[in-house]
Amino acid sequence: MTSETLARPERPATPHGPAAGGDSGSTPPKKRKGVLHRTEARGAWTLMSPYLLLLLVAGIIPIGYALVISLQRAPTPLRPEGGFGGFQSFITVLTDYRFVSTMVNTFSVLLVWLPIMMVGIIGLALLVHASPGRFGNVMRFIYYVPGALAGIANFVLWVYLLNPGQSPIAFLWEGFGLDTIKAVAAPDNLPVILAGMLFFQGVGTWIVIVNGGLNGISDDIFEAASLDGANAWHLVWHIKLPLIRPWIGYAALMNLAYGFQLFLEPYLLDQVASGAIADQWTPSQLGYAFAFSSYNFPAAAAMSIILLVITLGIGLLIVFRSGLFGEEEK
Repeated sequence: MTSETLARPERPATPHGPAAGGDSGSTPPKKRKGVLHRTEARGAWTLMSPYLLLLLVAGIIPIGYALVISLQRAPTPLRPEGGFGGFQSFITVLTDYRFVSTMVNTFSVLLVWLPIMMVGIIGLALLVHASPGRFGNVMRFIYYVPGALAGIANFVLWVYLLNPGQSPIAFLWEGFGLDTIKAVAAPDNLPVILAGMLFFQGVGTWIVIVNGGLNGISDDIFEAASLDGANAWHLVWHIKLPLIRPWIGYAALMNLAYGFQLFLEPYLLDQVASGAIADQWTPSQLGYAFAFSSYNFPAAAAMSIILLVITLGIGLLIVFRSGLFGEEEK
């Protein structure tokens, strides 16, 4: 090594990578993160777009249209032109002599049906989940079968059961002193009858849904709990029920919404029971009467908005209490 070499300063190494600012063939972390975020956002909007379109067409637009109609004035022979009526339609609905009774009828059905429905859904879903293998699959199918008898098919089956002259449980009706379907479908018995109809019509579907939530719990959690000495009851109370709380909230929310829309069951029961039930037994029937008997479409629209507000208020309470749309804890 000569003196020249010693005197010559060493050339610093050329930096490579993102710090050099040159083109090294790799993407800076911030830029890569931004691209990934935009890609995920595009994918999310793509997946959400069909739902948002359906929500707009079947939800937001009808609600807006009903709100506009509810603020109109119903045409009368003296004022056939109609026009803006403010909140007169809401006052008409709220002061109608049938409004309170229809709400009482609906809440009486919900008070009987909803607790039985939720206990049945949760209990049977837990039993199915605790029975793995072929037996559990068979039971899940059997529970789902009544859900296939929706609408008219389910109603025809119940008319057959409620008719003491043809029912296989006629001895039960005779024990209560009920000898005709009109006596069985009396207004005092209707909350229990409707609760039974709604329970058997929908419980199977919700068992499958809640059971899906139970199947999503990792087996590692159950193994760790068993190692800590947890028995079957401990697993149910301290692991399964807390982890499926959003599914339980979802089931309660959807069944609550369905309960406030009762129309078909009491309407058809009134037909087969020879007028044993009031024509406007539920709020939906009252709204139907406003629209097609009184031709007061603003009042019918106001009835729908009132039902929406009530259902939405109770639904939001269920959502926040159950953590239905909360983020999963990491």
